[in-house]
Amino acid sequence: MIYKVYYQDNAQEVPVRENTKSLYLEAASEREVRSYLKDRNYNIEYIQLLEGNYLEYEKNSPNFQLENA
Repeated sequence: MIYKVYYQDNAQEVPVRENTKSLYLEAASEREVRSYLKDRNYNIEYIQLLEGNYLEYEKNSPNFQLENA
């Protein structure tokens, strides 16, 4: 399954919407995604499962680079 993770670079700072970044991970579950990212100092805002047409749309994005958990 492919997940899109919305995050801020620094977990110690107050989140600002304009600084939100995203990355794409292939993992078996949301728990695996969180486990994979726990060593990074990210403030995770939201983890979204991508399926169907939305996944196809995201794959066409120039920012789509898939990481494996």
